[in-house]
Amino acid sequence: MIPRFELFIARRYLSAKRKEAVISLITAISILGVAAGVMALVIALAINNGFRNTLQRNLLGATAHVSVLEKEVGFGIDNWRELIPEFRKIPHVTGAAPALIGTVFLSGPMQSRSSIIKGVDVPLELNVSETLKNLKAGSLEGLKPPAEGELPGIILGARLAQETGLPSGSVVTVISPQGELTPFGPRVSSRRFRVAGIFETGFYEVDASLAFAALPAVQETLSLEDVVNQIELRLDDLYAAPEVARAAESKAGPRFAATTWMEQSRQLLNALRLERAVTAITIGLIVLVAALNIFIVLVMMVMEKHRDIAILMSMGARHQQIRRVFMFQGALIGIVGTVIGLVTGHTLSFLADRYRWVRLDEQVYSMSFVPFDPRAWDSLWIAGIAILVSFLATLYPARSASRIAPAEVLRYE
Repeated sequence: MIPRFELFIARRYLSAKRKEAVISLITAISILGVAAGVMALVIALAINNGFRNTLQRNLLGATAHVSVLEKEVGFGIDNWRELIPEFRKIPHVTGAAPALIGTVFLSGPMQSRSSIIKGVDVPLELNVSETLKNLKAGSLEGLKPPAEGELPGIILGARLAQETGLPSGSVVTVISPQGELTPFGPRVSSRRFRVAGIFETGFYEVDASLAFAALPAVQETLSLEDVVNQIELRLDDLYAAPEVARAAESKAGPRFAATTWMEQSRQLLNALRLERAVTAITIGLIVLVAALNIFIVLVMMVMEKHRDIAILMSMGARHQQIRRVFMFQGALIGIVGTVIGLVTGHTLSFLADRYRWVRLDEQVYSMSFVPFDPRAWDSLWIAGIAILVSFLATLYPARSASRIAPAEVLRYE
């Protein structure tokens, strides 16, 4: 239960009179300092969360949670039809699909571009990837086996289609540099495709380089038999990926290795984690500066109110009560500043994310605007630290106030 007497005195002291305007001004600055620190920390962590979640969502929408590949470059995975049912039996695996990935050149009317072509089994691919579920243009019908005399279909990333000048329905020549092996050496092979659709993930590198086609068409383009070079797994729990990878390796055999989405994006995730820690430490210094202001306010208050403190103690106020008066003052400053900072930080984060205030160069940052994603847990620990630091700043002034000797002070009044 909060002592009403000490809280009442603390509130009265914070409402300074005219002759104590300097103390009132420093009190206001202290509150604004705490609010600024809390607001800046909320916004900074919201940006970090936004970047992390957006990049992770876009990456995982276009890539697998676990990928099974050959340890050494060989002739491909020829027993993929037998392995996929085995992988589906692993706990947490919700889908498994083959993929044949190769580097090709797309010859378009505007320019030719290097591209990554991914041969997929469409029904199985829809169980492991979100990319083909929401096409910007066209449909998946174009990836079905073509009738005699028709061209096979290909689905391009939005940026890749834009830069090569290949809208949905146009014809593109796909050139494979590895081609066929002849007595005179490898010969470049080419094949014409019809653009069946356009996808957009929001991740620039994927949209500017990736193309999908039916697995048989890609195998023919790359002059390969019925093989793939990786099997992709989708999980119901992202963080079970290491466990699933180990189980997949044991089922696949010694020729194969499994990699997780964490390993594939390790550098990016580590950079965001380090940035989060550095941001929290750097902006947390603002809260420390605000705590120093609280310390100064209370020291000045003790010097200004020594006569009032002496009178209170002579009327029966105990040392503990005087100490609590000044501790409540600092705590009130910290609480008011924290509430203002949290409300302002969350409001600005919401508006900035909704109306996309901060634009980015998509080719550099892989997204067109800065995403903001404030978290309730972040707000709780930020508020707890801000109030704790504000409280710690009260300990010395409160202790000094409780040590005032009433007889010595009132003797000269």
